[in-house]
Amino acid sequence: MKQRIRAAAKALLGRNAFPELNTDKKELIDFACERLGMNSFADLGAIWNVDGGYTFYAMERHRIKNAFTVDTDFTPPFLEKQKKHPGLKIIQGNFGDRSVLERICEVDGVFFFDTLLHQVRPDWDEILQMYARVAKHFLIFNQQYTNFSSTTRLLDLGTDAYFRNIPHSRDEEPYKSCFQNLEAIHPQHGRPYRDIHNIWQWGIVDTDLIRCVNSLGFRMQFYKNCGQFGQLTNVENHAFIFSRTRDAV
Repeated sequence: MKQRIRAAAKALLGRNAFPELNTDKKELIDFACERLGMNSFADLGAIWNVDGGYTFYAMERHRIKNAFTVDTDFTPPFLEKQKKHPGLKIIQGNFGDRSVLERICEVDGVFFFDTLLHQVRPDWDEILQMYARVAKHFLIFNQQYTNFSSTTRLLDLGTDAYFRNIPHSRDEEPYKSCFQNLEAIHPQHGRPYRDIHNIWQWGIVDTDLIRCVNSLGFRMQFYKNCGQFGQLTNVENHAFIFSRTRDAV
């Protein structure tokens, strides 16, 4: 009886649930839950522009009871909805800090949705190495660069080339403030403006991402080229799922 009720509820909350969310990211969650048995997760950098939407999509569509949402700031809509999910734990902080990682017990999945390209000190590949300790599956949706032969720190390109390769102008915040003095210390993050996660940092290429995750003992289970990102002809949205092999540490 419980299984029939669960199936009926899941049918009502179908793939068209949360229509404001990206369908490719929802597909990653569906695949991990339905094909890989994901029953717990940590959604990293989950709040900006979606108020933790993918956290709630996974918990409500797939009836997941145990999850973590990690971010530096939480919005009132998220906090209000979180009250309905007693199994959802909130961690406020930068998920690149090891103190944050230590608060996450082992989970089935870790979500990296639009976040890896922002990570510096530790860099994106070091972040993956950190979370390989607690994750069985990596769900990655990232803006991947096709005009570079290898992964490139975008700030190293110089100011003009930097802004040709990102979807923002130098006149909008936080870029306007950052480029007044990249070496100045950001008052909230306590690090130079050049190293904050609020700006685009990396042009990551597929070969480097796959090589990095493979070296950690994970193998690709799912891949999708989700098309060009905005007006940037050399940037594409790519979706991946990597799973830890049995002999991975």
